[in-house]
Amino acid sequence: MDTKNPTLLVEQRGPIEILSLNRPDKLNTMNEDMIFALQDYFRELQNRHEVRVVLFRAEGRAFCAGLDIGAWQNDGSRGQVQHVWRTQRHIATVMQLMRQCPQPIIALAQGAACGGGFSLLLASDVRYGAPDLKMNAAYIKIGLGGCDMGSSYFLPRLVGSSLASELILTGRFLHAERAGKAGLISEVVDADQLLSTGLALAEEMLDTAPMGLRLSKDALNRNIDAQSFEAALAIEDRQQVMLSMTEDSREAAKAFFAKRKPDYKDR
Repeated sequence: MDTKNPTLLVEQRGPIEILSLNRPDKLNTMNEDMIFALQDYFRELQNRHEVRVVLFRAEGRAFCAGLDIGAWQNDGSRGQVQHVWRTQRHIATVMQLMRQCPQPIIALAQGAACGGGFSLLLASDVRYGAPDLKMNAAYIKIGLGGCDMGSSYFLPRLVGSSLASELILTGRFLHAERAGKAGLISEVVDADQLLSTGLALAEEMLDTAPMGLRLSKDALNRNIDAQSFEAALAIEDRQQVMLSMTEDSREAAKAFFAKRKPDYKDR
């Protein structure tokens, strides 16, 4: 994919794509151009199955310091409520599209990840952080509620209700070391090793059958909200039966017995 929007950089490495926020002079804060570009990017991934894994990173010293408030000024064509609602929905849509796209998203973050930047990390599937990473639900610090852009959904599921409440009700920063201990990030990695660490994990994911990887993300999304253990099993059972009928499943069995790497065709 060749993006013409200067707020994003996209680099393709075979079936891996590296998406980078590119407003380093503004700490990668979210303006309209960036949000619309992110929407377009994640929406198009639905039909870009040749891209199997996405690495999500940022240029400069911060991952994303939140909303660029000055870049969302009302031009007078809308009432204030309508203007704020438009801004809110456009940003929240990015998080929805991240969860809906079939590709696993591996986030690689350094520096500040505040407000909406924090939510971008929460909406990713795997997170690695540099030692200087600090995150917060900054919304409550500016006279709003701490529950915004998916924070009240993701945080309790990722770190439990106590830590989630602490962060959301105060807006205090969560630093990399504590985030690693809480399981919010998989590992604390030196900044210059973030990309190589993410690529190594992506390469492991590429050893799986393409449809199996896509449906595994789908099942994880659904079963985190499963009504019961039985409901979760029902999704898993149907998924496994369907995948067992694919050509890739038969290829995986042949490769196993031949002690070679499978040659998947996504069929």
